[in-house]
Amino acid sequence: PWWLILCCLLAWADAAPMYGEILSPNYPQGYPNDVKESWEISVPPGYGIRLYFTHLDIEPSQDCEYDSVKILSGDQVEGLLCGRKRSKDPGSPILEEFYVPYNTLTVTFQSDFSNEERFTGFSAYYVAVDVNECMDFMEDACSHYCNNYIGGYFCSCPPEYFLHENQKTCGVNCSGNVFTELSGEISSPNYPNLYPESLICEYRVVLEPGYRVVLNIRSEDFDVEPADSEGNCPDSLTFTDGKQHFGPYCGNKFPGPPEIKTRSNILDIIFQTDKTAQKKGWKMRYFGDPIPCPQSVTPNSILDPLKDNYIFKDYVKVTCVKGYEVVTVTAFHSSCQSNGEWSNLHHKCVPVDCGLPDTIDNGRVTYRSGFEETQYEAIIHYDCEEPYYTLQTRGDGVYRCSASGKWVSEEMGTELPACVPVCGIPSTPIQEQQRIFGGTRAKPGNFPWQVLFQNPRGGGVLISDRWVLTAAHVLDDLNSKPVMYAGVTNINQRSQKEELIQLFEEEVFIHPKWAKVANPDARTNFDNDIALLRLTAPVKMGPRISPLCLPGSSPEYELEKGRLGYISGWGRTEDRNKVYHLMKAQIPVVDMAQCRSVKPIPPADSTTFHFTDNMVCAGDGTKDSCSGDSGGAYAIKDPHNDRRYYVGGLVSWGPRCGTYGLYTRVGRYRNWIMETMSQYEEAEGSHQ
Repeated sequence: PWWLILCCLLAWADAAPMYGEILSPNYPQGYPNDVKESWEISVPPGYGIRLYFTHLDIEPSQDCEYDSVKILSGDQVEGLLCGRKRSKDPGSPILEEFYVPYNTLTVTFQSDFSNEERFTGFSAYYVAVDVNECMDFMEDACSHYCNNYIGGYFCSCPPEYFLHENQKTCGVNCSGNVFTELSGEISSPNYPNLYPESLICEYRVVLEPGYRVVLNIRSEDFDVEPADSEGNCPDSLTFTDGKQHFGPYCGNKFPGPPEIKTRSNILDIIFQTDKTAQKKGWKMRYFGDPIPCPQSVTPNSILDPLKDNYIFKDYVKVTCVKGYEVVTVTAFHSSCQSNGEWSNLHHKCVPVDCGLPDTIDNGRVTYRSGFEETQYEAIIHYDCEEPYYTLQTRGDGVYRCSASGKWVSEEMGTELPACVPVCGIPSTPIQEQQRIFGGTRAKPGNFPWQVLFQNPRGGGVLISDRWVLTAAHVLDDLNSKPVMYAGVTNINQRSQKEELIQLFEEEVFIHPKWAKVANPDARTNFDNDIALLRLTAPVKMGPRISPLCLPGSSPEYELEKGRLGYISGWGRTEDRNKVYHLMKAQIPVVDMAQCRSVKPIPPADSTTFHFTDNMVCAGDGTKDSCSGDSGGAYAIKDPHNDRRYYVGGLVSWGPRCGTYGLYTRVGRYRNWIMETMSQYEEAEGSHQ
């Protein structure tokens, strides 16, 4: 009843901040024109304000635009009054009543320029009343339990929760949990019930080294507040292993892969929520997956033992595959480490390097790749300086860098090929026109095998780059080393002399059946007239110098009647003048009877000369060799190659110059020549 309210107001008369009265200007008389007055009402914090109007007599108007009383709570208009009011309840004096749950209020009265009927204004009372914050401010009060008391309220939390510093929000202790088992389950707070707001939960999975954390999350086990319109997650679940970052994830289904594989044995899980909507949260399973090491420690290697998978603490022996090696060691050991990497990674299997290949005399090395590649499986090719040298070897001169670190040929192994001179091919083709005894001059390159013996005067034939073949009698009574030259055509021309290549003899091999005589000038037996000279150094082959081939062992190389051959030399001619230019002639093989029929120049007696099967008679009665030509070659065209010549005979002796001459049959001595040269080379090789 209204009187009870008045009694309460009188009881609180001494507590002015708790209540008060507001009257319009000049009340209860008519209020003045053009007036505006405001009253600021304030009660203690924690209280609301109830405002009661017991009298209201204000000029009425549309929307109270003339005169009015306005009630404001901050910027919010709580009420606008005008006109005459009467109580709807006869037992109550209250005409209008306002309540605000705040401790301040403003009342404003204003009038216009006229008050013709003498309206009396208003009277009102206010009183402080307790605010039930738990009802009026539920959204902004407590997150869980709100407890009201006169003048205020306080928040409380369920068991296992704690009150945050803001004294309104409840949280849970969800941080600091560390999971160390190899497998387990982790869930959000209250799962599957609603998770709390304003959470920052941090979980950590720490497994023993050598394992990586793997997570399994089913879509039906995930329900987190969805992303906003801009794609941001208000509540979120994230993972990080220090190297990788997964998330943030949110939504009513798990948006990530069903299985997340990390790279570490340590995983941090962060779950954050804001103050808005709560969901049931999430549940996940984790397990430790052994971190695998690669199947190879280093490329081009083999592991022992061989396994499909290698994990932490596995120990292997590493050996390089064929053609590769580890510098300073043949193999090494490695262990699978906890980070999934092998130890001793500084050891590498690198290709075996055979190094630069050895060079060969009169040859060169070419690389298959076009540049100096010397590692395993690289291929090189040995070539000789053509057209003067050719390979004397099995195979094609191809060598490959082998796993042993050596250059190897399929046919030769590690033995180097040899370039030997091409024999029997003149650099200038021979064309015969006249006889040697007064015959035509040879052109440079016609007889590149021709050797000049200056002391004693005679000739010889180069049969390799280290051996000269000549007649044994040329070396009779030799008191000093012979003076020999190669590459000469005209021995009288200065330019030619400058081009002379002197040959130095190292050792002389005279056929063992050559008969020595007291007076070589009176010799009548020229059987086995053949000798070999070993040179101190190889002769460089070229267009002016190249050897003559030895005869083959087959019957085609026998000197039969009618076979044509070339003779050359600086011997005496029919005019007996000294010869400076190399002369040549082509003569046939004839019956021995032709040579027997020639009468020698007296006092020689033809009956005293020895004719044997080791000699061949050649000539046509006009072309012939003569004194000074001894030891020179009787060059015969090869029956299997018309560009090549072989030494069929050596100029030995004759009854009379300009008729027929006798030549040592070189074919009869082929084995002796080969054996002598071979034995010498073998002996020399054994001393190296």
